[in-house]
Amino acid sequence: MQDDELVLYTEHVEVLGRRWSDALTDTRFDAVVVPAGSARNYLFDDQAPPFRPNPHLAQWFPVRHCEDAAMVIRPGQQPRLYLFQPNDYWHLVTEPPDWVGGALEILSFPDAHALGQALARDVAADKRVALIGEGDATNLPVAEINPTQLLARLDFQRAYKSGFEQACMRAANTRAATGHVAARDAFDAGESEFGINLAYLRASAQTEADLPYASIVALNEHAGVLHYQFYERNAPAARHSFLIDAGAAHFGYAADITRTYSAAYDDEFAALVEALDAEQQSLIAKLAPGINYLELHIDMHRRVAELLQRFDLVSCSAEAAFAQGITRTFLPHGLGHLLGLQTHDVAGQQTSPDGGQNLPPVDYPSLRLTREIAPGMAFTIEPGLYFIPIILRELRQTDAGGWVNWSKVDRLLPCGGIRIEDNVLMAADGGVENLTRDAFAQLRA
Repeated sequence: MQDDELVLYTEHVEVLGRRWSDALTDTRFDAVVVPAGSARNYLFDDQAPPFRPNPHLAQWFPVRHCEDAAMVIRPGQQPRLYLFQPNDYWHLVTEPPDWVGGALEILSFPDAHALGQALARDVAADKRVALIGEGDATNLPVAEINPTQLLARLDFQRAYKSGFEQACMRAANTRAATGHVAARDAFDAGESEFGINLAYLRASAQTEADLPYASIVALNEHAGVLHYQFYERNAPAARHSFLIDAGAAHFGYAADITRTYSAAYDDEFAALVEALDAEQQSLIAKLAPGINYLELHIDMHRRVAELLQRFDLVSCSAEAAFAQGITRTFLPHGLGHLLGLQTHDVAGQQTSPDGGQNLPPVDYPSLRLTREIAPGMAFTIEPGLYFIPIILRELRQTDAGGWVNWSKVDRLLPCGGIRIEDNVLMAADGGVENLTRDAFAQLRA
């Protein structure tokens, strides 16, 4: 890390210290133990999937390979990290980065049993200890595992990103944007989904295990499968469209970016992509503290209704298309979600630190974010407009389906659909920082 990033990390730990001290005091815990977790083999196998640490520990110690580590956190005291560093010639042992040394007290153990004993001794004198995560707590004097009220307070505060976290997310967006440019070039060169995915990984300098989520690389009608999970090895005979939803991580903090392209670049589908992109940017321009995210989601549905009317996909007015729920067939998912250590970060529907919830309305059950927008929040804005046969069939059988121009919809079915996704940060001064557009602009500069 650069010197300025080192300062940011030190400040980040101070911010976390205040948040966790307040949360522990409010819930009357003297200490909390946070295990990183352990690698777990596949069923009946001796191989394990890529390890992902407990995000509550990763927020303090953003180093991915920290299997079997644990932290002890007390109000007003320096956090203590118990780091497992076995004498192992099968795997490379993780060394803590230099930049964490002053902020955390780090104790290293080559033996897991010795680490557990030391951890138990550490909290033996505390009257009330919580444990957050998974792990064997039989040797620890734990009063409660994953206490609801403590988790609610910690999860709620995770929406507000420290300067260190914001810097990590900027770096993640730059890495992801680099991959996206290479992926588009590979698409233009006629590559298959498999080949495009390889181009993305190479350009973004990531392995599959490094990704915050599995990339969606979808050609043609595959773009209409919202979480399309395969990579065809052969390029399709006819090319209509390309959707890529692919991210990156920097010290565990995620970028989550989606772009859609027409193979022709000058046909009606390309015009529809451009129009949705313009509406997305217009929506982002109106972001301000105090706006409830549900309002943005509904606003986007009204904008989709206007696009359906403008492109002659419906014969009714835009207002009628919205009122009759037609837009919900063409945009069946939520507008976005909180972003951070987890791609779909926690507490998106939480209204207060004590755990109150604002659940999405019945009409929009997939909406992950219903909170009021506030400075420090990082989230996605990802509208879509899709041609998905399974839900189009349902619409066709309703009265509202009589307003749909089915001949035009059928012509666009081979394109699958459109999604445009940016990562945005509500700045301390109430302004909007588009991490994704800024990253692409830097690459063009």
